[in-house]
Amino acid sequence: MQARAERQQRARRNAVIGTSVGVLVVIAGVVGATTLIGGGDSTTTAAASPAASPAASANAEAAGQPKPYDPSTGTCGYVADKGSGQIKDVGLPPEKVSTAPATMTIKTNLGDIVAQLETQKAPCTVNSFKFLASKKYFDDTRCHRMGPSAFPILQCGDPLAKADGKNPTDGQGGPGYRFANENLAGAKYTRGVLAMANSGPDTNGSQFFIVFGDTGLSPDYTPFGTVTKGLEILDEVAKKGVIAAPGGDGTGAPKQPVIIKHVTITSKS
Repeated sequence: MQARAERQQRARRNAVIGTSVGVLVVIAGVVGATTLIGGGDSTTTAAASPAASPAASANAEAAGQPKPYDPSTGTCGYVADKGSGQIKDVGLPPEKVSTAPATMTIKTNLGDIVAQLETQKAPCTVNSFKFLASKKYFDDTRCHRMGPSAFPILQCGDPLAKADGKNPTDGQGGPGYRFANENLAGAKYTRGVLAMANSGPDTNGSQFFIVFGDTGLSPDYTPFGTVTKGLEILDEVAKKGVIAAPGGDGTGAPKQPVIIKHVTITSKS
C-alpha cells in the first residue's frame, strides 16, 4: 500500500496538461500526460534573456514572441499562431488591458460555474478571456477532457472539440494566437483553481482547466482564477467516469457531456 501511495504521488507530481497534437505520452504510467511539443499552438522559441543583444531581441520579435504585461503602458502582446490548423479565428485581443476586479460565469448545460479572476496577477490571460467571451467564442463548446480521481481536472476551451472519445483532433483547437505565461511563481493547483492549458512556455490560447481536487502539477500553467460556485457540478460529472482511450493515460472525454452555453465576464471599476 505504501508503494502504491508513492506511485500515485509521483503521478500527481508529474501529470501534464497540454493542448494536444493527438499523440498521448505515457511515461512510466504517469497519469494525465499529453505531448508538450507542437500542441494546439506551435511551440515558441526561448525568450531573450535580459543580457540579449539588440540583434537577438530583434530575432525574437521577428519569430513572433508574445510580450508579457507591461505595467508602464498597461499592455500585453499577443501574436498570431495558426500552428495547429484547428482554428476558430476571431482576431487578436486588444493590447490595452484592465486590471479591475472581474468575475467570470460559465453557463453550462448542468448549471453555472462562477470564478473570481486574477486580474492583477494574470492580466493578459484575463484580457484574452474577456475578448473571447465578447466574441461568443466559447458558446456551445464541449469540455473534451477529464481526469480520474488521481488527476482531478476538467479541460475545456477547444472550440472544435466533439468530446465523444473518437475525434482525433480534440485538444488541438485554439483561437489562432498565443500569449505569455503569467503568475507561475509558487503556483499551486488545488481544488477550485482555474488555469491555462498549454503546449509549452508562452503557448497559451483558449484551452483551460478547472481543478476539482488537489494535484501536484508543476508550476507551468498560468493560474488565472478561483472557482467560487459550481464545483459540485464537476464532482457529479466525475462520478459518471470518462471515455478513456485504450492504452491512454486515464483521461478522456467525460461520459456526462459538459457543454459551455455561454461565458460572461463582469468587471468592477
